[in-house]
Amino acid sequence: QVQLVESGGGLVQPGGSLRLSCAASRSISSINDMGWFGQAPGKQRELVATITSGGRTYYADSVKGRFTISGDNAKNTVYLQMNSLKPEDTAVYYCKVGYRDWYKGDLEVWGQGTLVTVSS
Repeated sequence: QVQLVESGGGLVQPGGSLRLSCAASRSISSINDMGWFGQAPGKQRELVATITSGGRTYYADSVKGRFTISGDNAKNTVYLQMNSLKPEDTAVYYCKVGYRDWYKGDLEVWGQGTLVTVSS
């Protein structure tokens, strides 16, 4: 019943930066974790970064030191700050939120995806 709306994708040159946003349509009382996944054409969807409700983070080796995941509880939004972008970062990025619904139990919801293209 929760909808995630992504924004912030676009075309950037190598070395540039983007900030992706993922906003929930309504507040979620009990979030388990939030994450960003990237999927290049013809490839598997892969985990890029996650953050738990307690603020612990995980990053794929390929983005460590360049990407930062964060959340703003007041705005029901998770962000992915992407710096020093490389052509191999080109992908559709999807956000995911895992949460506990009072009536339906543990659920997960995905955003619609936003395209990031890194090219000169």
